[in-house]
Amino acid sequence: MPTHPHRAGRIRPALLAAVLAAGAVLAVGHGISRPDAAEAATTLKSLADAKGRDIGVAIDPGRLAEAPYKQIADNEFNLVVAENAMKWDATEPARGQFNFGQGDAVADYAASGGKRLYGHTLVWHSQLPGWAAELPGPELLAAMRAHIAGVAGHYRGKVVAWDVVNEAFADGGSGGRRDSVFQQRIGDGWIEEAFRAARAADPGAKLCINDYSTDGVNAKSTAIFNLVRDFKARGVPIDCVGFQAHLIVGQVPGDLQANLQRFADLGVDVRITELDIRMPTPASAANLATQAADYRRVVAACLAVARCAGVTTWGITDRYSWIPSVFPGQGAALIWDDNYAPKPAYQAVAEALGGGATPTPTTPAPSTPAPGTGCTVAYVPNSWNNGFTAEVRVRNDGTTPVVGWTVAFGLPAGQRVTNAWNATVTQNGAQVEARNASWNATISAGGTVGFGFQGTHGGTNPSPSAFTLNGAPCRTA
Repeated sequence: MPTHPHRAGRIRPALLAAVLAAGAVLAVGHGISRPDAAEAATTLKSLADAKGRDIGVAIDPGRLAEAPYKQIADNEFNLVVAENAMKWDATEPARGQFNFGQGDAVADYAASGGKRLYGHTLVWHSQLPGWAAELPGPELLAAMRAHIAGVAGHYRGKVVAWDVVNEAFADGGSGGRRDSVFQQRIGDGWIEEAFRAARAADPGAKLCINDYSTDGVNAKSTAIFNLVRDFKARGVPIDCVGFQAHLIVGQVPGDLQANLQRFADLGVDVRITELDIRMPTPASAANLATQAADYRRVVAACLAVARCAGVTTWGITDRYSWIPSVFPGQGAALIWDDNYAPKPAYQAVAEALGGGATPTPTTPAPSTPAPGTGCTVAYVPNSWNNGFTAEVRVRNDGTTPVVGWTVAFGLPAGQRVTNAWNATVTQNGAQVEARNASWNATISAGGTVGFGFQGTHGGTNPSPSAFTLNGAPCRTA
């Protein structure tokens, strides 16, 4: 769903080593080979493989250059889904002109690591390019069919399942359709048309409908249940239902398992597709413990339903979570914090998967630059009331120039960047990226570049604890 953090406190290295392999993201699927005994003792992926289930994670291919991100993704998951790279605006930004660069990067990563690839998403009213949103009904239907044919056809044979239609039903208790551009201009038949087009484009992929706030039995989930029952009765191709499970700590529906089971009884697979469990930030020990219990309940509910094909969390680390940007003051929703330290939910997930004793984790290797290499960052904030400025100076400690740079860091207490100078600064949740301007793109060997920004804070303004330059860690001055 999202275009889709906050520090749980320092965890002792021994505990990190005890838990990180258990801390993967979860999804559950079929036809996976059993690991050997050594592997089975070490990773969440192995625990899930032993049960014939998937452990899935939504990834941004641009983050794979970040060593801890990639190492965890490599070792702990057997299924991946693109966060944004396969959506309509990314794959067909102009009518009939397809761009598969980022989507192919996710597909290639999955194939190279022997991971299953889950497709997200073919038709969604959000992240829809402007050209499509402006079309009248008959043209929109034709464009939708062509888009599905182009994208699902491109990935034919590579994707195990597609979220064919995303978020088609309205919030609240009406149980009606969302008043999207597709509903307005095509009418009730648009969902069926999308599924028929997807089956024609890739007969081997399972076809899913995906939505949020449907985890328990309620008006919205019942509306989808009725649609699936109708499709199955009439022979409309549908194979699975996705439950996004963007949950709030302590609020896992008590009837989650029963809800999954009633859909499975219709003859379709079910999946938890976008799991995260948010809480007020900074995270408290009590909320982290409740979050761990919540993750355990969700995984256990899926495992208790024979046709539950997976549980996928929407990201690896709180550092890049979509939650804080959409729900200010909320975050810490994933099972690695924004410093890649595992939270109590890791062990809970391992136990739910039958891990018993704590697995030996995949611990991202320390990456302190050697003398004479890497970079050093000086960060100088100036705070007042609820505002601040920050000056950032980055020194190239290497022996060759850096040509084109991106400096990344996290703002740990919900601070928000409002403007910047000498760099283009963007923010996604807690994570901030600063990219060079045209006039300062090169940092000579031993040279320094500076930029700055202004922002707001909620009463505290701690400095970032870690910086990277083009994905490589920097020392802090």
